[in-house]
Amino acid sequence: MSIAATTSWDSSVLPERQERFIAQKARDGAEFLAALGMTVLCGGPMPKLTIAIDGPAGSGKSTVARRVAQMLGYLYLDSGAMYRALALKALRQQVTLDNEGALEELARGTHIELKSPTPEQEAAGAKNRVFLDGEEVTPEIRTAEVAQAASRLAAIAGVRKVLVAEQQRAGAGGGIVMEGRDIGTVVFPNAELKIFLDASPEVRAERRWKEHQEKGEAMALAQVVEEVRERDRRDRERKVSPLVRATDAVLVDNTAMDAEEIARLIVMLGREREKELANATGRKT
Repeated sequence: MSIAATTSWDSSVLPERQERFIAQKARDGAEFLAALGMTVLCGGPMPKLTIAIDGPAGSGKSTVARRVAQMLGYLYLDSGAMYRALALKALRQQVTLDNEGALEELARGTHIELKSPTPEQEAAGAKNRVFLDGEEVTPEIRTAEVAQAASRLAAIAGVRKVLVAEQQRAGAGGGIVMEGRDIGTVVFPNAELKIFLDASPEVRAERRWKEHQEKGEAMALAQVVEEVRERDRRDRERKVSPLVRATDAVLVDNTAMDAEEIARLIVMLGREREKELANATGRKT
């Protein structure tokens, strides 16, 4: 398989007092915006980071990651789209989803390319333009059938191994924001900035419930809460790439913060990391 993406900080958890400072700045609009403008380049381009954002279902990873990529001028990589594209190919070629060897071989012979969406696609909710072996399949991978197949593929160790290797190649040059459940622990363990987004199960379930409501899908909130808790259990207990917080990831609880606040917080952290890397390589900011 090949995946194309068209586009060291010493790992340590931020001190508690610095985390408190950052959270306060994130809530102070005027000062926070000023902080975002503090980085001034005086000698060559800033180094581009690899930003890994992990978290459980409903934590807002996709929305935040897309916004961070927009603000930094980075490419947002939708890791889930890669599994969906491969699942679509498997369905088209009628490869049974319990044939792990055949699926791994299929993955090795697949080319997936992710590009930034057009304004029209973005307005419709597309995260990336997805090309499968040269064919754009952006809408085709969003069906329920493909989603279910992708979930099964993601549990196959051989398939994940192939996809992870290609995701790492796609992000090797930096300037990447990728979200998922094992990005900071497996895909990009050496990412310059790692974020672990979390929120209470009740808040995450309410967000999902509202999404269902907007789509006209009638579901009881209590049912969604139970589904979120069950998804958490599966993600954390699965044998292949379980959901865990990387030891050097910044924990951000967004129970009481909206996506824009979180995105600006991550951008501020990113700008600070860029400055540290620039200083480490002899540049002045």
